[in-house]
This record gives sequence, structure tokens and C-alpha cells, in this order.
Amino acid sequence: MPLTHRLATMADELRLSALMTCAIEHLQSAYLTPDQVAASHAFMGLDSRLIADGTYFVIEDAGEIAGCGGWSRRATAYGGNHSAGRDDRLLDPATEPAKVRAMYTHPDHVRKGVGTLILSLCEAAARAEGFAALELSGTMAGVPLYRSFGFEGVRPFADSGVPMLLMRKVI
Repeated sequence: MPLTHRLATMADELRLSALMTCAIEHLQSAYLTPDQVAASHAFMGLDSRLIADGTYFVIEDAGEIAGCGGWSRRATAYGGNHSAGRDDRLLDPATEPAKVRAMYTHPDHVRKGVGTLILSLCEAAARAEGFAALELSGTMAGVPLYRSFGFEGVRPFADSGVPMLLMRKVI
């Protein structure tokens, strides 16, 4: 059965949060120390603004949530509801890239096309709103996927001791 997608709703929040916690714990551990995985929870997670903005997707496999992710027309680069430094300013599509945000795949559904589908949906939606580029803050676990989708590294950085890579793609 092929993967399906839909926009997330507020009713999905508990299941999405559980999926995110599971993904952080299991998929980051091959790239991060246990302390870095624990630190990831301080800034990763659900951003309800993406759901409210209608830019967050749920990917399902046979009715089960296999992953989630989205994009934003707002300046916040990454992080969840609990993250510091959020910026709800609307981006200017003529001069600023849209942000790909909060991509998570359930460990039981890796290598099934979940991430590629999310990136394709984000790119199409951002392009339809006039954006000429996408930008994301990639975890080390996500960088190979993002590179395969045409993103290029801009600069490495860290949050709470967790290494990340700012990446960009012209669309």
C-alpha cells in the first residue's frame, strides 16, 4: 500500500509528539552521544504553529502515522513549542527562503520514502507561495537525506551541544 499524506490537525498533536520522541531517541543515537540525544529534547519537538498555519504534513502507511514534517513561511528556523527564540515574523518570499521544519520518521518506517515525500510536499507548497529557496537546520541523521534531495550545506552550528548543519536549496 502506498504512503498517503494529509495536513496535520490539532487532534494529531499527542500522536505526533510521541512519534517525535521515539524518533529522537532511536534515530539520533547512531550520530550523537547519549548526552546529545538527551539535549536534543530541549529544542526539538512539535511546533503547533505549523499545524495552525496549515503547513505541516502527516505521512501514513496503511493508516498508521509513519512520519511528519512541514515547512514554514515564518522566520523560526527550528524547534518546538517549548523552544526559546521563536520568531513568528512572516518571511518575504522574494528575498528569504521558506523553512523546512520538524521532520520526523518513525523508526519502523525508515527507508520507505517518508522523508522524500515530505520534502517534495514542502517544496511544491513553498514554490506555489512564491518562495525561490528552502532552508533547513539539519540534524546529522537527516543530512544524507537532505543532500540526496539537493540541499547544500551552508554552515555547521550547534544547539545545546548538538551538532547541526544549516542547509539550503534553490527551488
